Amino acid sequence: MKIQYDLIVIGAGPAGIIAAGRAGERGLSVLLIEKNPRIGAKLLLTGKGRCNITHQEDDPKNFINQFGKNGKFLYKALNNFSIQDTLNFFHKLGIKTNVERGNRVFPSTGSALNVVMALERYLIRNKVQLSADTRVLKIVKEGNRIIKIKTSKGDFIAKNYLLTTGGKSYPETGATGDGFEFAKELGHNIIPPKPALTPILVKEQLIKDLQGLNLENVNISVYQNNKKQDERFGEALFTHEGMSGPIIIDMSKKIGELLKNGQVVLQIDFKPALDFPKLDLRIQRDFKEFHNKEFKNSLNKLLPQKLIPVIVKLSNINPDKKVNSITKEERKTLIHLLKEFKLEVQGLTGFKKAIVTSGGIDLKEIDPKTMKSKIINNLYFAGEILDLDGPTGGYNLQVCWSTGYLAGENVTK
Repeated sequence: MKIQYDLIVIGAGPAGIIAAGRAGERGLSVLLIEKNPRIGAKLLLTGKGRCNITHQEDDPKNFINQFGKNGKFLYKALNNFSIQDTLNFFHKLGIKTNVERGNRVFPSTGSALNVVMALERYLIRNKVQLSADTRVLKIVKEGNRIIKIKTSKGDFIAKNYLLTTGGKSYPETGATGDGFEFAKELGHNIIPPKPALTPILVKEQLIKDLQGLNLENVNISVYQNNKKQDERFGEALFTHEGMSGPIIIDMSKKIGELLKNGQVVLQIDFKPALDFPKLDLRIQRDFKEFHNKEFKNSLNKLLPQKLIPVIVKLSNINPDKKVNSITKEERKTLIHLLKEFKLEVQGLTGFKKAIVTSGGIDLKEIDPKTMKSKIINNLYFAGEILDLDGPTGGYNLQVCWSTGYLAGENVTK
């Protein structure tokens, strides 16, 4: 078989799409292979279907620091295709953006589908050939070069190959980790993949009564052996089996690591703006106002409706007791419940609900200036397949845009 393409990109997620489009823009002949019927399956799910395109951050160092010790790998990629470059890129595609709470950037339409459709037009404009519904079966190499790929639609040959198959999170989108297996067969070291940015499971059955309750401006701490291990302020959500929401998801990787060493406890402060004495005064004021009411009907100004029955039950205060009869000790118990509400972690929900994958291709084996493999001469990597994972809020998608663009920029004819 003769060489058919300058570049074959395997995986039409965000990194693969932008890499293929950029290579095509440079005049390369490009084939983009995707196992799903359409590109951007996972993109359609990001930001709860709204697509959190990136994170507005003026200082690249602050952005990079969110990725821990591996973050320094991103310097060249971010310098080559910055957050502002990403915004400009999408604006040129007709996608206007808004910066929302927490510096999260979303399309103004609030629709991930609009983003995917714009990227489809980008590929067409740059003459990228798409082979959807195509499963890669094997990548064949000779020495330190790939010579062809075997797929469900036959064999294909190119001068260069780019793996952007993502990780193992959201398996319903086709993310099975097959890219890790391909890379391993080609001689690359794989840092063991783990679910990251995932909801957590808790042991307490009372959680079912709180399902769907969204908490804003709460403080949640993570404890092990009575020592605080992590802490976040912001938004969280109770699910039927545990907790989710931005601050829980951002702490999930740390929680997963701690669980290996024993019991992990969450402590929720429902009223972080009030210390113990101020909260006591606030409760006394409410009790004075509702002095003739039963305890179960006295917390409406203080707590969300769904939380009240749970707090009343755990306080061991008679729900029918008049608030003017509640003792100082009973009030103290209530305050501790509101400031130190404890839940024991049972585990993480795993890859099924994880937003991203922690682990992946060992960064030591990739040139950060080009995204080229140091082991296989005509192989590149980009996106979630790399051993890089950051917090929620557009960080991980920006890594896909930057590393994908860098790869597409550096592939040679």
